[in-house]
Order: sequence, then C-alpha cells, then structure tokens
Amino acid sequence: MDPPTPRTPEGPVVVLGAGYAGLTVARDVARRSRGRLPVVLVDRNPVHVLRTELYEIGKIAAAAGDPRPWTIPLEKVLDRTGTSFRQGVVASVDLPRRVVRLEAGDEISYGHLVLALGSVAAYYGVPGAAEHTESVYRLSGAQRLAARVRDAERASAGLPGERRPRFVIVGGGSTGTELAAELATTDWAAIAGPGARPPDVLLVTGALPFLAGLPPKLVAHARELLRRAGVSLVHGVNVSRVEPGKVTLEDGSVLVCDAAVWCAGLEAPALVRALPVPHGKGGRLAVEPTLALPGHPHVFALGDVAEIQDPATGMLVPATAQAALAEARTAARNLVAQFDGHPLEPFRYRERGVVVALGLGKGAGTVGRATIWGSPAALLKRIVEREYSRSTERGNESRLL
Repeated sequence: MDPPTPRTPEGPVVVLGAGYAGLTVARDVARRSRGRLPVVLVDRNPVHVLRTELYEIGKIAAAAGDPRPWTIPLEKVLDRTGTSFRQGVVASVDLPRRVVRLEAGDEISYGHLVLALGSVAAYYGVPGAAEHTESVYRLSGAQRLAARVRDAERASAGLPGERRPRFVIVGGGSTGTELAAELATTDWAAIAGPGARPPDVLLVTGALPFLAGLPPKLVAHARELLRRAGVSLVHGVNVSRVEPGKVTLEDGSVLVCDAAVWCAGLEAPALVRALPVPHGKGGRLAVEPTLALPGHPHVFALGDVAEIQDPATGMLVPATAQAALAEARTAARNLVAQFDGHPLEPFRYRERGVVVALGLGKGAGTVGRATIWGSPAALLKRIVEREYSRSTERGNESRLL
C-alpha cells in the first residue's frame, strides 16, 4: 500500500474525456464522495460514444447519419449524479499550475485531474496513410467510411464485367478483423439498392501475427470464420505507402481499392505526448501502480492514454473497454481515498473474457479457459454491449464489463 498523501488543494476533480474510462470515473467519484468532491467532466462532444461498436459500418450506413444507436447523451447519463459537464476541446494541460486550457481560450483549475482522452490512429510514418485512409476510431470517421462504402456499392451495379468494389483494411488486430468481417458479410443490396455487388475485402495483417496476444484457439477460429465470410488475408508484409485508391506494400505489390481503412495501431493524442512526464510506447503515460502520474500524485491517467503493467503477469494491460472500466473504478476509489488522507490501492486487472465479432452473427472468443465461436460468441458479445449501454443510460454500473 502507498502511504497517505496530503489532502488535495482546493478545486474540483476535472476529468478529461467522456469515453469508457472518463465517464465511469467521473460518476464513481461523485457517488463515492457523496458530493464532497465536485466533479467536472470535459469532452468535445455532448455524448458518450459506444466506440467498441463503431465497426458496424453496415448499420451505420443504413442509419444515414443518425448517431443515436452509437451514442448516449451525457446530459441523460449525468443527471442527478452531481457531476457537471463542460463541452470543449482540450488544448493543453499545465501541470505545475494545475490548469487545463481549452481551445476556446477558457481555463479550468483543478485539485485532482484525470486524463482519459483516449487515443488516435498511429501511422508510423507511412507516407500518405494519414491523408488517404479512413478510420473507425471516432464516430465521425465511422460515418464517413460508411457513406463512402455505401456510395461505392451504389455505383457497383454499373461496373464492367465481374468487377466488384474493393476495400483494404490495414491492421490485423480486433478492430481491423471485426471491420473486415462486417464489410464482407453486410447485405449491401438492402442498403445501397438492387444491383449492389458484394465487395472484395482484403485484410492486411502486416508483419505482426494475426490477432497478436489472443489465445491460439480463438485466433484459429477467427481465421476460419473470416475465410468463410470471404475475407482475404494478406500476411507478413507491411504497408509502405498509401495513395488515393492504391495501397503499396513493402514487397512492391499494389492493392487497388475503392477505400482503404487504417486499423494498424493507436497512440496517445499530441497534447498527452507533450506532457513533461515519463512516457511509454505510443506516447502513453507511464503510471504508478495506483494509476497516478509519477511526481504528480493528484493526476491520474486511465484507458488508452495510460501504459499500465499488470503486476501479476508483468504484461501490459490491454487497451480495451473492459480494462478501461476496471481502471476507472480503481482510480475513483483512490481519488476519494486520497482526498480523505487514506492509503491508495494498486490496480489489479482480471480479464473476464475476449470476444471478436466476425460478421453475420458469428464471432470467436474466450471466457475463462473456454473458447467459444460461431453464433454463441456473437450472442455473448451483443449481450455484453447491450447490457453496458442500458446500464449506462440508467446511471448504473455495468455488471458484465
């Protein structure tokens, strides 16, 4: 256990980011402190985005710009919690002065600070990747991709011969895998109109192993389900350049496409990478076992912006919604304990399971030591997602994540 720390200077708990970690820690601090700690939640959007569901490009295309199935209004979530919401884009954080600056020019002073700003796509210096690929890490990006795919499908009825639309997904992790399966198995004729042709979907997994870090049985099932869905996997070679309608690989081969999607990795936002504190891979913040920043005991980092080592395994805690929620609950307990002058507890991660959606009501996953795949895996994933959404809307804690 860490020794008690001095009480926090006057000021609210300011939480930056209303994603899975940020929203949870804001609500938990307000509840645990019973109003003794004022909480301010800051985000660029007035909604909580269900980011783990943004691979559902077919459904997003069918929704024609309606964001409601993938968002929860923060006003509804925070009602009667004692947490106030401030909409704005964070420009910088001044750690010595304990001040957050917004792009609009406003400043917010804090007593405690929680950094939960999520992540952005990491392009690793690949020329053209940032300019000429789509992404699904934000709702706006997923909507843009959905519109582009829908347009390509509408135009496909007029393509010569047997040609079909082609979409290239770069990145063999869970996001790229789920997106590839979704694109390949969606009934695009029902969305884009009669005559829309099923697309060719290529998943470029790169030099890293496919679904690296996941159990071998899960990976084998996922590979087989992708094959059945018609997704072609391109193994062992990284992308060297991206141009409009063209992805070039390091071996010189060229993949012509109607759209390329970048799912090859994440890094911390620029303002997080600029903070004068220890950083890990991808600019993530290296934190103490209590999730506090070294040298800044009243600042905590959670979710995708934090690099956290599991003391039980020595491995890094994965950047998943499940892990972010667990981190948020520990951080909330520590924030209130710190305010009360009590010892803090270290974060311990216990994974409940992993499921990857693979299109058409199929999936592959692990729960405990068991591997499940096909319809049961997809059903489990949908149950967990819906339970989280309903619990969040009602102001309750998810029991499954």
